[in-house]
Amino acid sequence: MGIPDNSKNTASDSASDVHAANVLLAAKSINKNFAEKRILENISLTIEEGQIVTLIGPNGAGKTTLVRVALGLLQPDSGAIYHRPNLRIGYMPQRVRVEPTLPLTVNRFLQLANRQDKALLSNTLKDLKIGHLEGQQLTTISGGELQRVLLARALLRKPELLILDEPAQGVDLAGQAELYQLISEISDRHRCGVLMISHDLHLVMSSTDEVICLNHHICCHGKPEHVTNDPAFLNLFGVNASQNLAVYTHHHDHEHEIGGSVKEQNHD
Repeated sequence: MGIPDNSKNTASDSASDVHAANVLLAAKSINKNFAEKRILENISLTIEEGQIVTLIGPNGAGKTTLVRVALGLLQPDSGAIYHRPNLRIGYMPQRVRVEPTLPLTVNRFLQLANRQDKALLSNTLKDLKIGHLEGQQLTTISGGELQRVLLARALLRKPELLILDEPAQGVDLAGQAELYQLISEISDRHRCGVLMISHDLHLVMSSTDEVICLNHHICCHGKPEHVTNDPAFLNLFGVNASQNLAVYTHHHDHEHEIGGSVKEQNHD
């Protein structure tokens, strides 16, 4: 579903009412400059309930700037952002720095997001398979574990929309596949929309409904299998990328630990 706009930079092919009941967030004709350099040019998109939209593009393409504008942390030079009234947003940053000498357990860190609902905190940790981390110091857990803690923090806001900036940062290949599958399951279970930045194209392709290829403007957009054959995508990432990233499916008969190692199977 798209915003009424005749621009080729609209991430949808159909025009519709921005204020429709299932629209969580909409951007229309967003432009943003820094020091007279155009970072975002005429960007329009919508995100609906239960929809996963992934932003891809080279470094410096404007992905994080677009997310900051979508969150309301940065004002565009022109254009408009619409949020459903009283929209609850859960935001997962690309990274978080914690002072190594600061005594801060996972439980205490998560209580900063939602101190009241202890049952929700416990259930969220269980859903993300990190209940065993609750009493551990935040500075001692692995990169993969930290990413799940950050995702848990976003979920404690009971979001209607999740905004995830490189959610698999610091996670190995197998762990990334598990994490993206988990994000897809969360979206299905809670009917929340997801706007996600990712460089892990071969993994994210099977866990997203729409891909938006951004390089200051929207180069191409659509279903993953269509985007990877789009001339704009091929020009940006190359033919080899299209062949290697053609909708990836992670087939296996085993499960992984959070860090990515294969769990031992019980054959009894």
